[in-house]
Amino acid sequence: MAHDPELFLRACRGERVPRPPVWLMRQAGRYLPEYREVRKKVDFLTLCRTPELAAQVTLQPVDRLGVDAAILFSDILILAPAMGLEVAFDPGPIVDPPVRSAADVARLVVPDVEAEVPFVHETIRILRKELAGRVPLIGFGAAPFTLAAYLVEGEGSRSFETWKGMLYRAPDLAHALLEKVAAATAAHLVSQARAGAQAIQIFDTWAGLVSATDYAAFSLPYARRVVAAVREQGVPVIYFALDAAHAAESVRACGADVLGVDWRRSLAEAARAFGGASVLQGNLDPCVLLADGETVRERTVAMLREGAALPGHIANLGHGILPSTPVESAIAFVETVRGFRG
Repeated sequence: MAHDPELFLRACRGERVPRPPVWLMRQAGRYLPEYREVRKKVDFLTLCRTPELAAQVTLQPVDRLGVDAAILFSDILILAPAMGLEVAFDPGPIVDPPVRSAADVARLVVPDVEAEVPFVHETIRILRKELAGRVPLIGFGAAPFTLAAYLVEGEGSRSFETWKGMLYRAPDLAHALLEKVAAATAAHLVSQARAGAQAIQIFDTWAGLVSATDYAAFSLPYARRVVAAVREQGVPVIYFALDAAHAAESVRACGADVLGVDWRRSLAEAARAFGGASVLQGNLDPCVLLADGETVRERTVAMLREGAALPGHIANLGHGILPSTPVESAIAFVETVRGFRG
């Protein structure tokens, strides 16, 4: 069956669609052998900063899996160098110097994104030309809380104790940093929409680090600001707060068109927590794709049946696809969704 190029965008807007659209978070990446071939030739940041190559790997899962949307190949930390910091991957992200003081925050700049990350906009322009008439393109970035977590910690972490320590020890400093990061993030995502991205996903990967009270104080206000800025461009916004079920009442107030759901709770539970009116995206456990094809199909159909009772549903995983995922399992997931009629 041919793709409906508007299916994903119609679902984002809450319109009735014949089936849920489907795409996968991190769908351009290490589980694809064609991606690994490209990565043999360049390092990760060079790949992100080379429009022709970034466009190539963005298109790979569209061609291989038959998904209903492409997502720009980039990284949530691509904005950090434009703000005055060094970023490396070894293999995880390293930010140098980390932001720890008022002087560090003062040195950060809200960049002219057209001048500082032109490769992002050029990649989008290439992709819109290549994708014309096929599927829409999603741009993305980190929510301010999540980007700030990396800037303060200086690296990935399970606990982000330096960042959380700042929230409690020096909340005024944390807010000053979040103000600056929110301004930069809004500019970054608005520029993606202006360059041609047809939807924007905001990843709040570390929203679950804090209590519901602290999420409402330190994450929600800045996420709302970014969402509002992007929605002014007339494109739908997806907000994905990982492991934040405890803060659902605040998450639902972020203003996004679509709310992402991780695998830790059912779509039905999430719908009730979000007030029953939102389009939801998700939420198959990525580890299901490590099972046999029959299990993948059974679990996917169960998710889709739950989603059929919602005001709107976009099929996806509950987090990014794992590098060890067999391509055949990803294909089985996508094909099951595309064949579903609830």
